[in-house]
Amino acid sequence: MKKFSTSGLPLLALALSLVPQAAMAQQAEPAPQAGDQDADYDDDFHNRSSEAGEIVVTASRSIRELDILAGTSVVEGLELQRNMDGQVGEILEDLPGVSGTGFTPGASRPILRGFGGERIRVLTDGVGTLDASNPSDDHAVSINPLTVERIEVLRGPAVLLYGSQAIGGAVNVIDKRIPLRLPEEPIHIDTLASYDTVNDEYRLAGSVDVPFANGFVFHFDGSYLDAGDLAIPGYALTEDLRADLLADAAEEEGEGEFEEAAELREQANARGTVPNTFVETTSVNGGLAFFRNGSTFGFGAGYYDTTYGVPENPAGGHHHHEGGGGGEPEEEEEGVSIGLEQFRADFRADIDLGSGFLDRMLTRVGYSDYTHTEFEGSEVGTVFDVTGFEGRAEFVQSPIGDLRGSFGGQFYIRDFAAVGEEAFVAPNTTEQFGLFALQELSLGNFQIEGSARYETTDARSNALGVDRNFDVLSGALGLSYDLGGLRVGVNGSRVGRAPAGEELFAEGPHVATGQYERGDVNLDVERAWGLEGFVRGNVGPATVNLTVFKSWFDDYIYLNNTGTFVDEEGIAVPADDEEAIPLFTYLQQDASYFGVEAEVSVPFIENDGFAVIGEASAEYVEAELDDGSPVPRIPPLGLSGALTATTGAFDVRGEVEWFGEQDDVPAFESTTDSFTFVNASIAWRPIRGDKNVTLLAKVENIFDQQGRRATSFTRDYVPLPGRNFSVSLRTSF
Repeated sequence: MKKFSTSGLPLLALALSLVPQAAMAQQAEPAPQAGDQDADYDDDFHNRSSEAGEIVVTASRSIRELDILAGTSVVEGLELQRNMDGQVGEILEDLPGVSGTGFTPGASRPILRGFGGERIRVLTDGVGTLDASNPSDDHAVSINPLTVERIEVLRGPAVLLYGSQAIGGAVNVIDKRIPLRLPEEPIHIDTLASYDTVNDEYRLAGSVDVPFANGFVFHFDGSYLDAGDLAIPGYALTEDLRADLLADAAEEEGEGEFEEAAELREQANARGTVPNTFVETTSVNGGLAFFRNGSTFGFGAGYYDTTYGVPENPAGGHHHHEGGGGGEPEEEEEGVSIGLEQFRADFRADIDLGSGFLDRMLTRVGYSDYTHTEFEGSEVGTVFDVTGFEGRAEFVQSPIGDLRGSFGGQFYIRDFAAVGEEAFVAPNTTEQFGLFALQELSLGNFQIEGSARYETTDARSNALGVDRNFDVLSGALGLSYDLGGLRVGVNGSRVGRAPAGEELFAEGPHVATGQYERGDVNLDVERAWGLEGFVRGNVGPATVNLTVFKSWFDDYIYLNNTGTFVDEEGIAVPADDEEAIPLFTYLQQDASYFGVEAEVSVPFIENDGFAVIGEASAEYVEAELDDGSPVPRIPPLGLSGALTATTGAFDVRGEVEWFGEQDDVPAFESTTDSFTFVNASIAWRPIRGDKNVTLLAKVENIFDQQGRRATSFTRDYVPLPGRNFSVSLRTSF
């Protein structure tokens, strides 16, 4: 096991030393029903809604509105069941401003406002996933959505709350590993079972919470997912890519290479399914929580294991050839797959500090031992080992008149090592320490929010003899005014991000993506000015949410397709060389982002026991580098509409989603055509007055239309799924 540097541990020691002291200082009072003291659970699925029906976001417990992150969404309950998938990035795609990388069904990270990778942090209850999913789209997120309770999406500069890798936003997953409430029943059981026809996917998950002794709760959960190859409408490859392969086949045939010509034609004409897109995932978690005197303490541990296929890129796949020359036939290449394992342990504390200046202390610590293995057939290609340790302590202030807020510190330590012939990133260590504060002042209908964060990062690779230090100061100021149910506001920010280890130290071929990646040890801090305006609230019976944002980046870091080719040693070769691999390099230049997100919900009918609600949303992002070229893989204009009819026992919903063409792309990146998906679902609650048993049937892409996701690296050969029938059963008792 790798050893950590201890330079970032003082904060942890401080936080943990305060835990018993704070607990001993409390006066006896009834045990809370949840870790979130402001929550009102309307069913056993623990939907966190205020008495006014507003969503309570975990990240904003220190302030009321969290206007400084104007685009905040929560997915839970029926919506979570309706959009359930094996990857977090796929679950959130129906939200405005949210897309997914969609590399393969086994690996899809969320993209917020066109930002992905190292600019979006995926968190588990405020602490990072501590995996290797950020630097490459083929790396799955080590979170199993089957056992989560809710997912919070924070668009905008979440760097202020969660660190520089959240410069574009954050996705905070609240799982069940550490119990968040004291069940009222002797034993509480949640289950989920589902089946999808499009890839013959089975999902099973269950959890149990058992209260015992005096305020203790034991938790256990497990899940299993198994899916075959993805079914698609039409050809797997784009027309341009098919034409290139068929031309290559004709050329091979003209040279007398008939077997190779036949293989190329078979590849070009593949349709109906995408080969090597299987997924198999297992997870097991356990936890123990203690509720006493208004405080909660908990510990959890879990194991996550997934194996998934990586579809071959016909346009620039990775080449391996057996045998030497002399005209000997080449052995058939075996498919690439990825095996991912993670052991994780977490500590959580929410401590009532009484009635003084400080109201609560929130502590979260996570440890992870993560291994990511890329297989070429049965042979091990590259092994990525990541050991991570992260913690944060946040002190929530007691309200002083109209002033609310919190402050705290956070540390992050990661040891990264890649072993194998294609270990394209040198071993490296990242240590990060940050201090932050978030304040809110209410002056009648007028509200001011401010936040600041200082962060220092040390990124070093002893193998390369490189040690880089970065200091980043970020801040934001938000102003808003309540017009009587309708809130308008403007936010300004100056934020920064230190380059990641993979951006600094990459040098070599990456088998899963079929590209040679070259970092730059001289990369500087990426900084951005941000400005956004928003309007949200009620206009008559309608609920509206509109956000317009603009960001100006200095020294924006991006992975650039050079249009040139190298061999496995990084030496330039012609494009037609049998060992040619496309060269991608990390570069910096200024960039700008502009976008719009809009949502409206209108109740057309509201009678006793029956309602019809219409919804519409729109999203648009454009991003351009300083040289005038577009930023790679930006989502196109998207429009959607839905109509939901609700009774006591049934929810019937119809949806139409339209995505425009994306032809504003950089050199060497393909365009995508527009497409429309129509979906429908019906949810049935068979037990009168009980929301805790729900049977859901859904059909997606009813008309079996082909679509390709502009944000996906694999869009040219992995289209979106075809028509899919699914059924799921969720219970809680």
